[in-house]
Amino acid sequence: MPTADLKAAQPGRVSTRNPGVIVIPTSTTLGAAGVPSGFPRTPEGALAQLAAIDQAAMQTGTLDGVRTVIAAWAAPGGPTEESWTGVGLMAEFLEAAGLSGGGSEKLSLTVTPMMGLIKGTVGSDFVLPCIDFEFTASLVQTRRVGIADCQRMVWEGTRWVIGPGVEPAVAPSVWPGTDISIEVGYKNLRRG
Repeated sequence: MPTADLKAAQPGRVSTRNPGVIVIPTSTTLGAAGVPSGFPRTPEGALAQLAAIDQAAMQTGTLDGVRTVIAAWAAPGGPTEESWTGVGLMAEFLEAAGLSGGGSEKLSLTVTPMMGLIKGTVGSDFVLPCIDFEFTASLVQTRRVGIADCQRMVWEGTRWVIGPGVEPAVAPSVWPGTDISIEVGYKNLRRG
């Protein structure tokens, strides 16, 4: 997967190029830890489930909230409440904001899945999707940044979960809709 400079995650010039679209399904139920669920057993369903997991975890604005989500959505042998990159990302964010692991009542986080790609599939039960989010944080002032996540998603019974093994290489975090986001391979997400 291509790499991108850290500056590419900052708000930038929006491209006039058409990146294409991935139509993702809407959830049909509320799952464990309050995460939208009920996505179909398709690559797009796996991508939508990963977006819902990341969005729900990050919008808690607390380490406990992120840990609760990953505990409910990782297969045995998958990322844990200590090892998941989402936990590390939240810890780094809270530290940079001068907050404890409990966040703050004054903190507002909005995590919007904007673009995605499917790096690969193996059969119908294993998908490697990547999501590029617009991450908006408001405390004393508002800041925006692009963040990305790629995970092994596996079909477990009736739902997609983050699969076992070492987490895949980190996708480039780029500002959604820019030329570089298109060059990385991201496409716009549209709910179907």
